[in-house]
Amino acid sequence: MEKYTLKKKLAVVQKYCSGEFGLKAVAKEHDVNVSSLRKWIAAYQANGIKGLKEKRRQFYSVDFKLEVLRRVEDDGLSFRQAGALFDIRKFDIIGHWKRQHEEGGVELLSQGPLRRNRTMTKQSNQKTKPVSDGDDERSRQELLDELNVLRMENAYLKKLEALAQEMQATSRKKRKSSLS
Repeated sequence: MEKYTLKKKLAVVQKYCSGEFGLKAVAKEHDVNVSSLRKWIAAYQANGIKGLKEKRRQFYSVDFKLEVLRRVEDDGLSFRQAGALFDIRKFDIIGHWKRQHEEGGVELLSQGPLRRNRTMTKQSNQKTKPVSDGDDERSRQELLDELNVLRMENAYLKKLEALAQEMQATSRKKRKSSLS
């Protein structure tokens, strides 16, 4: 993802806020993603220049998360709007908080990302245990069906890789011909 300077963000946002040009026109003129521009505009309108400044990774308290979720629910805010209002740059995290709260309440919401990663590591280690014990109990047909599925997945991935390589080769040829 390309980083934009504060000066460029401010210029683009102010051009849009002048009311002379539409969102897509300003984004195209300054070669900025429309979604990014929307986020900058909302952050600027809610927090001024401070909303456009680069922000380090932030850790949020449970009370803060609950306040954000309450405002989303009570005021009918979108995650993007709540992100702008509370100066949360990666507003999609609010959806994650909402799912956590719905699944496990405040207790799950209070767990940080490190807790989730440890859980994922444990699960992945469990999956790598040999399954030969279960294979003895499975029927020959079940094993053949699984083998067939795995072969189809493998063939699909090989075709996908070949297509990607073909597209890269075509792209290189186009670049070479345009440079000539």
